Amino acid sequence: MEIGGGVLGVVALITWVIAALGGFFMLGVWLRRGAARRGGGATTRLAPPLVFGHFLLAAVGLVVWIVYMFTDAQALSWIALALLVVVAALGFTMFARWIGQRRRPVDAEPTAERHFPVAVVAGHGVFAATTLVLVLLVALAIAGS
Repeated sequence: MEIGGGVLGVVALITWVIAALGGFFMLGVWLRRGAARRGGGATTRLAPPLVFGHFLLAAVGLVVWIVYMFTDAQALSWIALALLVVVAALGFTMFARWIGQRRRPVDAEPTAERHFPVAVVAGHGVFAATTLVLVLLVALAIAGS
């Protein structure tokens, strides 16, 4: 049985899972700090629909990628790529808001996301960007064959 996307497809899956683990960790921190609670929760610069939309679309994209790898249905690689582009746009929006709150004075009311470890944010971004490039390369290689 041949795996869709070959070695690049498997590497994309690995980087996607690593990025997902970092994202899941940050989601846990954000939720534990009370950012998603209505009224009386921690302050946040990340709107819950933005956070949960990013999480949900990334998870759906990962499932689509896994199905693509087992079925080798070429359309699924493009669907996964399209989902990743939207996920990346949402992620970049959250990153910009996170950077903005990191520049606030230390004595200002801390946001829930201020508790994200910088290394986790950076790692998540690097693995996510790598995943996007790998999925693009796989989709283009399929189109060229």
